[in-house]
Amino acid sequence: MAIDSAKTRLRNVVLVCRKCSKKLDGGFGPDGNHTLKKALRKYLKAGKGRKATLAVVHTPCFDICPKNAVVAVNAARPKEMLIVPTGADLFEVKARLGLEDDRRLKPVLIIDSDAG
Repeated sequence: MAIDSAKTRLRNVVLVCRKCSKKLDGGFGPDGNHTLKKALRKYLKAGKGRKATLAVVHTPCFDICPKNAVVAVNAARPKEMLIVPTGADLFEVKARLGLEDDRRLKPVLIIDSDAG
């Protein structure tokens, strides 16, 4: 049988430790009631299946096992494993993983107090 391939729109794959996620039973997202995997999927609007641009998947243990945190890694940057503490800001997690989601920071209006 010949090896075949399937096209996909994936740009990034994030691996999240299943064992760490199971130990915490949530701790992420606006209400703190989601796993890191689910919180990232919702925050980054990951989509589903081959048409998604981002896949966030559970993986077996990385053997780091931090307390009150989850290990996550961008598959494109395997030398940088992140230890993400519960309640971490998802914007910072996204930035540290090197992910882009086509959203930008809202511009800040700077008011010059000397202008009058």
